[in-house]
Amino acid sequence: MLGSGINSAMVPPRPCLPRLFPWRFVPFPVVDETRVALNTLVIGYGNTLRGDDGVGYRLAEAVENWGLSQVEAYPCHQLTPDVAAQLAEQDRVIFVDAAQPQSPPSPLILARISPRSDSAPTFTGHYSHPADLLALTQQLYGRQPLAYTLLLPTTAMGYGETLSPLAETGLQQGLRWLRTWLEAPPDARHHPL
Repeated sequence: MLGSGINSAMVPPRPCLPRLFPWRFVPFPVVDETRVALNTLVIGYGNTLRGDDGVGYRLAEAVENWGLSQVEAYPCHQLTPDVAAQLAEQDRVIFVDAAQPQSPPSPLILARISPRSDSAPTFTGHYSHPADLLALTQQLYGRQPLAYTLLLPTTAMGYGETLSPLAETGLQQGLRWLRTWLEAPPDARHHPL
């Protein structure tokens, strides 16, 4: 589900956050994020007319209202090639989306991602992967930000504008974690969990 080149490993959650859902963090070669403040873009995407599919969009809407310096939010319905220009201006990007419904429900999943190197970026009218946007950003602008994907748990993707209780809980937990991480001083960020 997360795309090519992503392996998973369990990491215990930080003790300051309640453990409503288990975390799954996917390790990646370490880049020292502890020495500088990073310009960060939070891209939340999904269809707000399809129930829990809009959970990423709603997270980005909430982040927009925080007014944190060096943090921008971009809620959108789908990832499109024009977002590459925004990525080129950032040091770090966090793509937030709904996990596919499953039983038992998925945990909150945070994974470090990199551009796809196996083929040219692919964009369709209905789905594009964050790794394709990173590859396009590298091709067009010669750089790419540090990138993560945060998947929030879901149960219902039918027609409707409300979130299920599970998605609402995951949204609130994701917002708490994200704000804690983004507001931490650079020297206090050992890793994102």
